[in-house]
Amino acid sequence: MPTWQQLRDLKLSDYTTAADGYGKVSSRADAAKGRVDNEMLSKLHETQESDASKAAVGDLSRLSRNYQYLHSECGLIRTALNGLATELAGPQKKLKQALEDAANLKFTVSADGSVHFPAPVPLINAPAQGATDSPRPPLLPDPNQAKAQDIADRIAGAVGEANEIDGRYAGTLRKLKAAPGLDVTDAMLTDAAQDTKDVQKAAGHFLPESAIPHDKSAADNRAWWDGLTQEQRDEYSTLYPERIGALDGLPSPVRDDANRMVLAQSHAQVDVDLKNLGPEPSKMIANPSGSYPVALTNPAWQTWNDSKNRLNAQLKGMDAIQKRFDNTGKEGLPQAYLLGFDTKGNGHAIIANGNPDTAKNTAVYVPGTTSKLEGIGGDINRMTNLWNDTQGFPGSPSTSTITWLGYDAPQSIVPEAMEKHFAHEGAPKLNQFMDGLATAQGGPDASHTTVIGHSYGSTVVGDATLKGHLGADDIVVAGSPGMLVGDAGDLGIGKDHVYAEAAGDDPVPLGGKIAGLGGHKWGVQTWHGIPYDAGYIETVPSDEAFGAHRMKTDTSGHSDYWNADSQSLHNQAAVVVGRYDQVKE
Repeated sequence: MPTWQQLRDLKLSDYTTAADGYGKVSSRADAAKGRVDNEMLSKLHETQESDASKAAVGDLSRLSRNYQYLHSECGLIRTALNGLATELAGPQKKLKQALEDAANLKFTVSADGSVHFPAPVPLINAPAQGATDSPRPPLLPDPNQAKAQDIADRIAGAVGEANEIDGRYAGTLRKLKAAPGLDVTDAMLTDAAQDTKDVQKAAGHFLPESAIPHDKSAADNRAWWDGLTQEQRDEYSTLYPERIGALDGLPSPVRDDANRMVLAQSHAQVDVDLKNLGPEPSKMIANPSGSYPVALTNPAWQTWNDSKNRLNAQLKGMDAIQKRFDNTGKEGLPQAYLLGFDTKGNGHAIIANGNPDTAKNTAVYVPGTTSKLEGIGGDINRMTNLWNDTQGFPGSPSTSTITWLGYDAPQSIVPEAMEKHFAHEGAPKLNQFMDGLATAQGGPDASHTTVIGHSYGSTVVGDATLKGHLGADDIVVAGSPGMLVGDAGDLGIGKDHVYAEAAGDDPVPLGGKIAGLGGHKWGVQTWHGIPYDAGYIETVPSDEAFGAHRMKTDTSGHSDYWNADSQSLHNQAAVVVGRYDQVKE
């Protein structure tokens, strides 16, 4: 608890200088992590295949984890110290002003903060000698007393405010320390997550979460970000990584850095939660009523098993994302960027192959029914295959392929995939992401952009065009159950830029018509040019009447459109790089 003398003499520059030091360590650790991940590990993947290289990969992965921990913890210390200095500046200024006022009035401030003032000069004459019986005139109030009391109150108020600030930060700063040793354990990462919450609570006045844009446009988000100093950007990213990582319009490296922090801490928390589940309870218990059936499922086991399955599902998805990070450099695969991540509900993730901010071609893939964090590995592999195929076009400029699981997909064919509300809820999120992508790239014309919808994902894409302007130059759909529009021209980008794939044995297009996910228009349905229905018809993208380019497929079923070395994949890659002459119809 500081005294007024300590508050007066406090050198706030000591705190800010220390904060700058921790900030430099944080930034250097982040840069070092980037070099380990995207230079050292990627070079090993490119050039080495041996047991020794695998051991080196393990050591470098641990080093990367250590650097990330340093980046986070030192960043938190920097923010806490800057917050402490900034907040203490207010009461210190109030104190110094009160002391200055006391000095100007020739008042004396005691060690305990009380204020003394000189005796007043009498303003009236004393009674004449011998006139003892005359009434004494009343004494006038001393104006210095009120002034002294005001100064004393201001000193006490400043010290009290400083004490509150000091108490808010002191406990938090004491806990910001690492355990000894070279390993960053799951316990340390979960502790780092708690540290983040503690610093948020302590520094909430200094760096308020409410200042971060909420439900604003991507342009508004970017304007807010661009208006911050670099130090403020670093502090917001460290203190509110979930919010910054989810903010459309911000630079992809910024979102990636924040989301990787969230991913690492979430993974550690899931590992800890799994260990804390304890031993498996008995699955069955005797029926307490003694009647048939004689045994019932143990509720305690059911709770335990549900928790285990949920945590393992989250772990599977996070491991798949980490695997993509680890594969950087293999067969020339570029750096991955994590543009979105959370474990809410079935989980969400947005992963880019290559930096979309600087890519001349960009593809955004929207997965369909049953998509969730647990199965994100398959969706990542599809976009990895697509990226690899785009590299086969001579002279093709840089390309980024993005897996966008940014919405809640239906989790069953019946009834969920037959319902439209999943598309209605996901479409605004897709439009917001696409706006953010264009903002981060520098405008809608900075990159040739293709949106790819698979299965129910194409329904989300279709609804996005109805709810606003979808920032795309081309649309590709595969196995579409319908896009809620009856004609390719209704998608707002020109029917010449709409492409559809449907394998001959893919049942989803027909199923989509049964579910009512197609669109309607007056026209004629044809099969290889032969009419078979006319009037107010329902269409899906693979119908001739829909008016899209119907691309050739050489894959079967509903899920193989991204098989490596297939015509189905190659056609999509040709659209993505703008080589329309290479598309086989």
